[in-house]
Amino acid sequence: MKKIALALVVLSLVAGCSSWRKKGADGAGGSGSNVVSETTGGGGSETVDASPMNFKATGSDSGSIEGLQTVHFDYDKATLPAAEKAKLQGNVDWMKKNSGSKMLIEGHCDQRGSTEYNLSLGERRANAVKQMIVQMGIPGNRISTVSFGKEKLIANGDSESEMAQNRRANFVPSK
Repeated sequence: MKKIALALVVLSLVAGCSSWRKKGADGAGGSGSNVVSETTGGGGSETVDASPMNFKATGSDSGSIEGLQTVHFDYDKATLPAAEKAKLQGNVDWMKKNSGSKMLIEGHCDQRGSTEYNLSLGERRANAVKQMIVQMGIPGNRISTVSFGKEKLIANGDSESEMAQNRRANFVPSK
């Protein structure tokens, strides 16, 4: 009896919360359109734009968002080296061209140090980059920050060159 009750609860949750997309019979907007008809579990329907996002969820770390670059820090520092500061101008130019978008700056660290210390250092790094971008003319309300400390490593090795890849600020755009 308990198994049947549990199965009914799971089924009702799945049925009540599910939704699916299907193309309208006429292509929902014509040939080549990315407009689809959204049909929900309740039988309702609405038209939505299903165009893929222009931004990678991994942000500048992906290397595929033209104009955005990840910046790197020296060990145990929250100030950018001069060579890395030059990269910020390209990111600022990208934000000016994409004035309708916002930016999340992620602060990252290498695997040395405690979790607490690295979260704090990642926060200082992200906030330092935000401050520099604001000084370069981007409104602060378009930028948010988060620290991942040592939780999202790009390189897992113990060599200095691998750890240097992890000491970074990653730029993740959104609309």
